[in-house]
Amino acid sequence: MYAIVEIAGHQFKVEKDQRVFVNRLSTEEGKKVSFDNVLLIGDGSKTTLGAPAIDGAQVSAKVLKHLKGDKVIVFKKKRRKGYRVKNGHRQSLTEIIIESITASGAKPAKKAAPKKETKKAEPKVAAKATAPKAEKAAPKKAAPKKATGKADDLKKIEGVGPKIASTLVEAGMATFADVAKATPEAISEIISGVRGNHVTDTWPAQAKLAADGKWDELKKWQDELDGGKA
Repeated sequence: MYAIVEIAGHQFKVEKDQRVFVNRLSTEEGKKVSFDNVLLIGDGSKTTLGAPAIDGAQVSAKVLKHLKGDKVIVFKKKRRKGYRVKNGHRQSLTEIIIESITASGAKPAKKAAPKKETKKAEPKVAAKATAPKAEKAAPKKAAPKKATGKADDLKKIEGVGPKIASTLVEAGMATFADVAKATPEAISEIISGVRGNHVTDTWPAQAKLAADGKWDELKKWQDELDGGKA
């Protein structure tokens, strides 16, 4: 029996006891994980096709380890502009082993409930006319701090890409010193809208080394990191 299942945004053809490398999952090593988005199941001459997913079908796996893929060099050049940029990228991956494929009757995997956004009620026009003083007295929500100094290249922190760097700058973290003062939890909250699984545990410590100009020590440490995770 085999199945075609979507895992972390990619589709894989899997069988029992097969090892698969997927984009980094948030599940800890040694824990089990289930995937409900099964698109197709083949069992001998019988093939079941979903529309788009098969109801009750599930692929169960176990997380073996988190690792990083081979380095990919990204080189950009603008002709006659003297512009050359060379960056290296190593994709954060997770190795899993397929333990079982269930064709029907499986319980849906538990998913974290998305946060509900609470919209602030807009005052009615009539309320403005009758109680203008009360509206003026209402406290205004503080806007995020804008960076006033020169921004650092936050992409030099292992695990920080262009999108995350721009998101941090918009939130007021434009320099290595700003990131060094923040907690991993606060950084995770700021970049929660950026797609992907980002491990922020070591970012403040990396930023502290960069802010202090300890580039050799930072580079040596980054060679030992796994997608920002020690």
